[in-house]
Amino acid sequence: TTEIYTLSLHDALPIFAIHAHPNSDSYNRALSDAYVRGARSAGAQVDELVLDELDFDVVLHKGYSEIQPLEPDLVRAQQLITGADHIVLSFPVWWGAAPALLKGFLDRTFLPGWAFRFREIWPLPVRLLKGRTAHVIVTMDSPKLVYAALYWGSAHRSVIAGTLAFSGIGPVSTQTVSAVKYLPAWERRRQLARSEALGRRHAHRGTHE
Repeated sequence: TTEIYTLSLHDALPIFAIHAHPNSDSYNRALSDAYVRGARSAGAQVDELVLDELDFDVVLHKGYSEIQPLEPDLVRAQQLITGADHIVLSFPVWWGAAPALLKGFLDRTFLPGWAFRFREIWPLPVRLLKGRTAHVIVTMDSPKLVYAALYWGSAHRSVIAGTLAFSGIGPVSTQTVSAVKYLPAWERRRQLARSEALGRRHAHRGTHE
């Protein structure tokens, strides 16, 4: 069943939007901007980070055997994630995966002891970021069936299951726009309108249905 929400503007969720496409003029960024615009129009407080504008080392040099000190931009990112009820993450699929910029951000930010921890005698993680929902916006030039058949939804699995859900964030909704290179103008407009509508809807209930 669908839960009915009758919330005022003052009940809108704190939202944190992470723009992970390195090109601010991309269609991916336009979709995430539309989502943010919709959420703000519904009264949500939205904080934003543009990964390409941050100053941090994307390489996790020694894995998790020795945690690198966090740069100020990554400390702020952790604070914004902690303070959010709902997280929006937008990125393109390149070579069947998320861009190196996003992968480096996740490697450096979603650290053991902050995003998750392991028990000594149990292999499954304690998910430390529970209580937050997420919405992921993904764009790609590959047709949807090709992406599913050849790559098994690899980027989605890595980011959504391998990072967000692993850390306790969920449920996670998605807006995936495939074959972007070949989209007609009317479909681009439709997806932008859809993204804005999702932002308005999620402003009050996250991705809970």
